Amino acid sequence: MTVSAADSIDPGVPLVTPDGRPLKLALAQATRRARIRAFALVVPLLLFVLVTFAFPIGQMLYLSIHNPVFSDHMPRLTAYLTEHPDVQVPGEEGFAALALDLADAKKNRTAGRIGTRVNYERPGSNSLFKSSARKAAKFKGPPYKEKLLEIRSDWGEPHLWNVMRRASAQHTLDFYAAALDLTHDENGDLSQVSPERRIYVRLFWRTLFLSAVIAFLCLLLGYPVAHLLATLPLRYSNLLMILVLLPFWTSLLVRTTSWIALMQSQGVINDILVTLGIVGDDGRVQMMYNQFGTIIAMTHILLPFMILPLYSVMKTIPPSYVRAARSLGATPLTAFIKVYFPQTTPGIGAGILLVFILAIGYYITPALVGGSSGQLISNQIAFHMQKSLNWSLAAALGAILLFMVILLYWVYDRLVGVDKMKLG
Repeated sequence: MTVSAADSIDPGVPLVTPDGRPLKLALAQATRRARIRAFALVVPLLLFVLVTFAFPIGQMLYLSIHNPVFSDHMPRLTAYLTEHPDVQVPGEEGFAALALDLADAKKNRTAGRIGTRVNYERPGSNSLFKSSARKAAKFKGPPYKEKLLEIRSDWGEPHLWNVMRRASAQHTLDFYAAALDLTHDENGDLSQVSPERRIYVRLFWRTLFLSAVIAFLCLLLGYPVAHLLATLPLRYSNLLMILVLLPFWTSLLVRTTSWIALMQSQGVINDILVTLGIVGDDGRVQMMYNQFGTIIAMTHILLPFMILPLYSVMKTIPPSYVRAARSLGATPLTAFIKVYFPQTTPGIGAGILLVFILAIGYYITPALVGGSSGQLISNQIAFHMQKSLNWSLAAALGAILLFMVILLYWVYDRLVGVDKMKLG
């Protein structure tokens, strides 16, 4: 009788490798080494994503709720306001803390920064803090309340003290409220700002609307171009592809200013219309510095981002599918709608999502050609970052824009499915 190798293995004896190590332990160590090597390969990419993407976004989100300017430069008053949260207008003790902090602010040259922080919610506070700090530095002693009220009666306003109490908190959601056109009234309750100051919510809606229009126009113009690229012979499609990619090799500023030269009131298009007698010299069409100019310029700039995903999908569709539908009696339109178009939906989804997200964040082109009616929310973010220096409000606006994009991405995933999207 022959004995197989399986029958000769004693189940009570552990398996070992040729060098005497238990086989289970050797397999576990080999698996662990393979995982470490795989992780080491992705560490550089992981660090790059963390440093250039995750960390800046995290910093922006934190900056939108963190502003320690007032508490850092007014420590005595911050401590007093923390200990007396219900006092509207304090007595001598609170004014003493205010006067001493103002004197230090004058010496450290920080009164402007403190006033700017309060000025975000109460206009006119910047000059109030600067002038009061100069005079508070000359105080020899009490009574501080009487002296400060002699400088400016504003120091006796309950609203000012409520604003300073909110500003003294290092972490606050007030910047998100301001980004939604909300403010605190005299009683400290949230309410909408006056109608002439309600700009951010309107800009958010305008940004979404214009981005959707631009994405639709890019799809309308890019679909036939991508189809032509996918069906032309190689020598012709390569030439057409060069023309599609040509904008990538041209400066964004050059492309934008070219549209200004074409569409402004004294531009090329209006001159042609006047020459042909279509419009009079005094009836030139205003195509620039409005929403129309923003849509046209941004559609031209973002069109390649729609064509390339569509082309990458259309190139993989065998032409025999449409020919088979035609041979079975389908009309060209029916074959396109029933056979060809459904296979291009992954490219359509990728192109629309890519163009829409890019359009939401554009600010150079709207700033140059948009005028007052063609500005997007990104222009206000840039304004607060570069000019007003209200970085916390800019971060809050950016965070809301980020949440909107994530929400739209989630809706797209639920309706269409991200797994069906193809970028190449």
